Amino acid sequence: MFAASLESWPDVLTTVLSLAVLGFMATRLVTGVRVARSTSGRAVVREVRRRIAWRHVWPVPIVLAAVILVAGALMLVPGLDWGWWGALGGEGNPVFGSTDQTSGTVWEWIIPLAFMAMLLPALPLFANAEERMFRRGAEAWSTRRRVLKTLQFGLVHALIGIPIGAAFALSIGGAYFLRVYLRSYARSGSTSDATMESTTAHTVYNGVIIGVVLLALCLTALLP
Repeated sequence: MFAASLESWPDVLTTVLSLAVLGFMATRLVTGVRVARSTSGRAVVREVRRRIAWRHVWPVPIVLAAVILVAGALMLVPGLDWGWWGALGGEGNPVFGSTDQTSGTVWEWIIPLAFMAMLLPALPLFANAEERMFRRGAEAWSTRRRVLKTLQFGLVHALIGIPIGAAFALSIGGAYFLRVYLRSYARSGSTSDATMESTTAHTVYNGVIIGVVLLALCLTALLP
């Protein structure tokens, strides 16, 4: 009996850690919603919505296809398919709240839906934070620094649980956002304008990903 209890400890620990991650992500998302409702947050959201145009939409399928192809190839390399969220039984990005711990229950789709409902209002703010961190000021950087920053943008996603190979592949998205930033800066000469332009491209890109995840979630809930 004691031995059986010891054997169950890894499963118990995995469950506790998974729930802790979901709780942390929920807290972050709630904070994001609150900031989105603030005066400064609403200003960013309004500006992004005002800017959205076809130029931000049509490149997304191409960029996503490149990310998926490169991620698939990299994750065939031993070790690059590892991510701590997957090791805990999670699926994809923990911000979507998909995990084996809720598989086969109604929570399998309720939690991801709730997470996405909280994520959407704050999407421009999360994108803006990353653009200010990884693209702002890039007009003055050397080529070497631009490459390093782009790789850092991808790899930082491994810290939140995405498999290492997939995180590397996300650098392709970072390269696309950098291109948007630099083109906007060349046109306007304004760092702030360029940052908002790359923020808009980043927001649309993330929005498309959420749409794909939402579609897959609906199919999972509806199909037997």
